[in-house]
Amino acid sequence: MFDLPDAAALPRLRPASSRPSLGLIGHGAFGAFIHPHLARFFDVVVHDPADSASASLASVAARQIVVLAVPLAQMRGVAVAIAPHLRPGALVVDVCSLKVAPLAILAEALPEHVEILGTHPLFGPQSGKAGIAGLRIALCPLRGRRARLAAQLLRRGFGLEVVQSTAEEHDRQMAYVQGLTHIVSRIVLAMDVPPLELRTTTFEHLTRMVDTVRHDSEALFRTIARDNPYAAEVRERFAAATAEVMERLGAP
Repeated sequence: MFDLPDAAALPRLRPASSRPSLGLIGHGAFGAFIHPHLARFFDVVVHDPADSASASLASVAARQIVVLAVPLAQMRGVAVAIAPHLRPGALVVDVCSLKVAPLAILAEALPEHVEILGTHPLFGPQSGKAGIAGLRIALCPLRGRRARLAAQLLRRGFGLEVVQSTAEEHDRQMAYVQGLTHIVSRIVLAMDVPPLELRTTTFEHLTRMVDTVRHDSEALFRTIARDNPYAAEVRERFAAATAEVMERLGAP
């Protein structure tokens, strides 16, 4: 067992060699984005299968904290692969955009001697490029006792607004918060709107929303808009509402 950094003592943290060790699995767009933020408080070691120069999966999985920054489609394979290497009392954290499915996978695949904390940073490389202080993160504790300490560190160390939720309630809200906004943004992107000089404030808001998700992967879009267990209902309501509005436009 180990302790997370004391939030009250954050300004006095010692060099990386004396900090808690953290293994970061996945160094794609989001993993690379959170790496420097994590390195402020942890001794971070990275494994990414696409980078032959990164550390081995076994060595990264043996750290005190293991953060899984991998797509939902890869979660089970990664969980099974790291399970034999996890030390007793380790804290495993996922950052997936959904919570019901990944936490169910981790609960099934990981040994009982590790703690599991589901998180969803409600920001990304685009929305957090100017800094993450003041942004939100959802916590969905699954197993263990360090969720409260993690929340304190996220608030005081990273300056984040922490919202605790169940996995089910998280996914129910995300079907609207992310699913709906990503669908609308993808539709606007597919329209290939030309550069426009005459822009209203409302159009600027729409443009910013589209730009925020413009570079997100197709895998992330499918996770958010398709794989969420509550997304189908939102898609159906959106399609029905769109048809109704279009029908009104055609009325005399």
